[in-house]
Amino acid sequence: MSTFIRDAHVITMDPISGSTPLVRSIRIADGVIVAIGEHLKPDPHDEIIEGRDRLVAPGFVNAHTHSWEMFYKGRYDNLPLEMWMAMSYPILGDSRVAPDLVRLRTTLFGIESLKAGVTTLVDDVLETPGQDHEQLAAVFDAYEQLGVRANISGHVINRPFLDTVPFAEEYLPDDVVREIRSAHVPSTEEYLRFAREAFAAHHGRANGRLRFMVAPSAPQRCEPALLTGATEMALEFAAECHIHVLETKTQLVTGDESYGGSLVSYMASIGALSPNTTLAHGIWLTDADMQTVAAAGTSISHNPISNLKLGSGIAAWRKLQNAGVNLGLGTDGCSSSDSPRMLDVVKTAALLHKVTEPDIDQWPTVAEVLAAATIGGARSAVLDDVVGSLEVGKQADLVIYDLETMAFTPRQKLDLQLVYSENGSSIDIVMVQGRVVVAGGEVITVDERAARAELAERLDEIIERQDRLDERNQAVMPGLARMYERATSTPGAVNRFSGDERAWLV
Repeated sequence: MSTFIRDAHVITMDPISGSTPLVRSIRIADGVIVAIGEHLKPDPHDEIIEGRDRLVAPGFVNAHTHSWEMFYKGRYDNLPLEMWMAMSYPILGDSRVAPDLVRLRTTLFGIESLKAGVTTLVDDVLETPGQDHEQLAAVFDAYEQLGVRANISGHVINRPFLDTVPFAEEYLPDDVVREIRSAHVPSTEEYLRFAREAFAAHHGRANGRLRFMVAPSAPQRCEPALLTGATEMALEFAAECHIHVLETKTQLVTGDESYGGSLVSYMASIGALSPNTTLAHGIWLTDADMQTVAAAGTSISHNPISNLKLGSGIAAWRKLQNAGVNLGLGTDGCSSSDSPRMLDVVKTAALLHKVTEPDIDQWPTVAEVLAAATIGGARSAVLDDVVGSLEVGKQADLVIYDLETMAFTPRQKLDLQLVYSENGSSIDIVMVQGRVVVAGGEVITVDERAARAELAERLDEIIERQDRLDERNQAVMPGLARMYERATSTPGAVNRFSGDERAWLV
């Protein structure tokens, strides 16, 4: 089947045109872009989409998210990461989530993502107390039916919680410490065996649209052999290795307390950085860390909305750009940002870093932000030869926006309006691999009403379970609050808080 989009405004994000809108026609055959040009003519058998009053752009790449938080939307507020994790990643009393619920939450998350113009998800799926193959298969099955593109992880933590944060054991009750220390964590061998089995079962499903990725949770949360083993396995399978690094001031202090310095330096020293590695967040990097990351060809996924809600700090956007670090953009999960809408993230990224310094030459440009949301995210996902820009030979993962909407009225600079004015309400068609998965703003590959009805039937069960976990984990909150205050009061090499005039720096 072939499709011809005639005379549309097109943002290609290719190396020549970048984010500049141009009037072009696009021909798609067998899911691949086979021609882009000014004077193209459709073939007799082409399905024609009239492009007048339409904007065509690459689909967004959500370069860091967690679909498993879908049921926690709108549940928590005013909690820093380490305290929020006790609720969203329960430390005490958790039990296995059934695969049918995994499928449901993944389906709902995918629906909302596609309707928001996201065609690629880097979905870092954590199951507590541990992930199994049935749960992982449920995620792949849901995304295969939806038609979205995704890197899907087995997220792993294989060090005891109390060894991953500084000072906490000093402030927690003895019985809580004993219970936490008794919890099972997988061995390096167990996880690497699980990952190899997952690669064999799922990597390249749906004509290459779905891929498995390894995801050590964070350098302080995993044994060195797991970090290096995951890095090597990602390179072996040409896949992504996804890891949380220096999201908070507490993690900066963790590096100093547990590793005698930067977590980035530690990763580099054991061979846990590579061009296939993406660091989620990367807020509390030093200038030297940024140079190390750039030299390794490692990417960073910037998550400004989540970082703001959890009070984690503000990443050094311009310094990272100047260092040559590839940047993607992510929403993070629905418990820390409450939405998978990438357009919210795009606008926030464009605005947030304008208030970190007065030099207007250092502010983010629309071109930079759109690049991070598309081709930069694709590069971080090890997919930049497949998606992220509209170029001949690449997969047709794209979004068609209706320009006859208030977001584009009056019609001015379409790239600026896409970033600053559009909120997703203008999205008409979404294609993945040339297949229409959203038409008229609605997902057509699954029944959204049925999925929402299933959620409504099970919502009491879901909420009751989480209420029980929240109540159980209140036992750790006072101790974690004291740990957080001590960590944030400890001098460090950099300061990424805004408006904090206390003498934090060493």
